[in-house]
Amino acid sequence: MSAHGAPEGDLEQALREIRALIETAVSQHRSQLTGSRLIDTVDGGYGEILDTAQELINGAVESVDIIHGRSVGHEGHPREAERDLLSDAPDAVRVRLLSSPALLDEYFVREQAGRHRPVSIRVAGLPPIQALIVDGSRGLVVAESALGRRASVVQAPEILHALLTLVEGVWRGAVPVNDRIFFGDQSRADLARQILGALRAGVTDEVAARELTVSVRTYRRYVAEIMTLLGARSRFQAGVRAAELRLLPPSWTTGPSGSGPGRTAPDRSMAAS
Repeated sequence: MSAHGAPEGDLEQALREIRALIETAVSQHRSQLTGSRLIDTVDGGYGEILDTAQELINGAVESVDIIHGRSVGHEGHPREAERDLLSDAPDAVRVRLLSSPALLDEYFVREQAGRHRPVSIRVAGLPPIQALIVDGSRGLVVAESALGRRASVVQAPEILHALLTLVEGVWRGAVPVNDRIFFGDQSRADLARQILGALRAGVTDEVAARELTVSVRTYRRYVAEIMTLLGARSRFQAGVRAAELRLLPPSWTTGPSGSGPGRTAPDRSMAAS
């Protein structure tokens, strides 16, 4: 399965399959393609990886696509080392960054607000890989393997196709960074999370409304507002989007009175806003 057209509920499985395809292709073709320079291993530390990424970005003509789903906190380089990679990207080049919510660089996000041609940034659940694709014809893939971190410069068409499939498929369903959900004050945030927990657990409107001590009509109004904020077309999609954005803890699998955080009295101001 590719990520193209994948239902929200199948996204995680699609991501796993694409990641496996990338890793398998690199493993199978490394020996036969290295001589033709379609795959080159990046040896050395993370500094060498950053230098390679900078060289690729500097040579971009049309586009740079970045997948940031792997934590590099243990690599010994400050976050600004990655942030600075894009500072020398040619102005005419379109740059997109797809990041896991937990790895998003908030300083970089704020920095883009004042730029004439800002980097397009979206957030979504991602497999633990880093990837860079330049002009659709060259790439850098960094992922963990049984032998530890592995980095490869890739020009092999089948691997680049898998990377572009990942980017394009996930990008369509990802959340633009400036559209992330901010539920306001703590009481409203708690109420929204309780409703999201009920949606994810499949609790009926009647039961959820009774648990939250509001009318069914008011509860449904809350649900509609939250779906709008999340850009979701269905309640199931709202639950998936909430999980991707880490609006709910992973262990919260029941409704308002279940194992999630303690209940708070609902703030009626959500309905009035």
